[in-house]
Formats: sequence, C-alpha cells, structure tokens
Amino acid sequence: MASINSLQEKYEDLGKRFQSSRNGVIDSSLLMAFDYEYQGQDAEVVIATREFTAVCPWTNLPDFGTLTVTYVPKQYCIELKSFKYYLSSFTGVGIVQEHAANRILTDLFQCCQPVWMEITLDYNTRGGLHTIVKVRREDT
Repeated sequence: MASINSLQEKYEDLGKRFQSSRNGVIDSSLLMAFDYEYQGQDAEVVIATREFTAVCPWTNLPDFGTLTVTYVPKQYCIELKSFKYYLSSFTGVGIVQEHAANRILTDLFQCCQPVWMEITLDYNTRGGLHTIVKVRREDT
C-alpha cells in the first residue's frame, strides 16, 4: 500500500501529463450562417448542448458544462453543423469559464449579427462550486 507522502509526489507528477492548448486554436472560421427568410418577424432561437468542454488553464483538467445559446435572428441564422465543429475546437483549450462564455458570444454575434444574443454556460460542479456564466449582447 502506498503512503500518503508517496501518493503526494505522484499527484504532483499528474499535472505534467496533460497539456492544454492556447485560445488560438479556437476556430471561429468554422462558423457559418444562412439567410433568415422572415426578417422583421422575431423568432427566439434556443440551441443547447450538455457536451461543452474546455480545460482549466491552471490545472489542465477538463471543465464540462451545458451551453445554451439564445438569440433573435435579424438577417442570418447559425448553421448547426458548423457550430458543432466550432464547439469541438474548444476541447483541450485552457480558458477560464468567464472568458469561454464571452468568446463564444463574440464569435457567434459576429457570425450571425442577431437582434440580441445570450450565452449561458452552466458548468458541472467541481470542488463543491457550481458556476453559471451568463453574457448578453444586443445589436446597437
């Protein structure tokens, strides 16, 4: 059986095994939009996935959460397959939770230029803490 001290040394070595990527690998060029044929008629679009993941930039351990995008299209709608690929580019990226929500909002808003958009990232509880990050932007 291992002693507490020997396990502590092994624990410290675990952090050396996982490497995270930088924000630069998040690929917003993957995002596509299509024409919204009912301009002027507000339709609230809600897209949700329980499969969002990035990593903590300090521990390099994964953060999992539910991502919800809510928006009212003006001229364009988000194409969903491209959105899935875009979200996959966050896997392995070291980014704090608050920055992830803002980055997604910035990229999606630029892609489809909606009337307004809200991003909610509801992270799984980790270390006894439950974090929900909500960001919103309106067309000005």
